[in-house]
Amino acid sequence: MAFLSGLLSIGLILLLAGHLFNVPWLQQWQHDARLAAAVMFVLIGFMHLATPRKLTYMIEGWLPYALELVLISGVLEIVLGIGLLIPGVRMYAAWGLIGLLILMFPANIYVAVKQLPAPGGLPAKAWYTWSRLAFQPVYIAWVWWCVR
Repeated sequence: MAFLSGLLSIGLILLLAGHLFNVPWLQQWQHDARLAAAVMFVLIGFMHLATPRKLTYMIEGWLPYALELVLISGVLEIVLGIGLLIPGVRMYAAWGLIGLLILMFPANIYVAVKQLPAPGGLPAKAWYTWSRLAFQPVYIAWVWWCVR
């Protein structure tokens, strides 16, 4: 939900700025949504790289090389997030992010089933960890929609 809040906040701020300052390319919601996705994936990717040990608990014990997988996912989030901004690779970046979101889904299921705290110190309450699963398809749809 924090990721969705970031997507919506950044997108709406860009849209508002476009209208307030009469910047035509910021007055298009699809463009602003793509910029918001790029920013959020890059930020999340840097978080994976800056504090990888805070995320390894989501896959330790059932996937090998937990630390390395967190670091690789962080690099991919950064590279693919930036790719959303490059017209020639935008669609490939979107497919890469969609694939990454699908691959990360089992880790989110594991967190919910094992009643672990959500990443970033967010609540370990069952309602929160289970509700996070419902947002994964929303993120996939967001990425797909903003590059069409």
